[in-house]
Amino acid sequence: MKIYDTPGFPNPARIRIVLAEKGLEQLFQFVPVDLIAAEHKQPAFLAKNPNGVVPVLELDDGTCISECVAITEYLDNLDANPVLTGKTAREKAMIHMMQKRADDWMIDGIGIYFHYATPGLGAALQPFKAPEWAGRKEWGERQLAKFKNGLKYFDGVLAKTPYVAGDQFSMADITVYAALLHAAFLSITVTDDYPALKAWQARVADRPSVKHRSGQ
Repeated sequence: MKIYDTPGFPNPARIRIVLAEKGLEQLFQFVPVDLIAAEHKQPAFLAKNPNGVVPVLELDDGTCISECVAITEYLDNLDANPVLTGKTAREKAMIHMMQKRADDWMIDGIGIYFHYATPGLGAALQPFKAPEWAGRKEWGERQLAKFKNGLKYFDGVLAKTPYVAGDQFSMADITVYAALLHAAFLSITVTDDYPALKAWQARVADRPSVKHRSGQ
């Protein structure tokens, strides 16, 4: 099986952490995708994922699975022991609810800000980021505001529970953590204004699957 990604980037990091949590890294061949050169926007890659984003999981039969949540669901259930996506109906519901919030508010918020309100990944990608739209930077700034509201929200959640969706580490935690990695690249860090989130971030950073994941 193959995983098309770019080591060190936020969404690929999500899947690298999942693989490390599940002990599956040795089963996969990693195929690097040059995001700076906009390789993911070219026909060969778009045939695997029409959305033009990494990562993509390609199975041995040629089936391509994109979107981090879908890839995580697949990987987590390979051994019939889903530890990241929930076992009971309640666990699944809570994880997916918090995962949706983490996607919308955190990783999408900081990602849209990066691509639309800053130079992003450079000139090769700009034609794919609506350069003719006069409101693109304002929209990006609004997404940053949403991300910062997400910091406050998840700080409140983590003041009450050890992990984002309850008592167990899950894919929702991985998504929030990856969003914070992206933000740190932009010098936006978790300050002492968010004590619960800051403490959680330190604990997650110390997990073996996070600390020793491949592709850092």
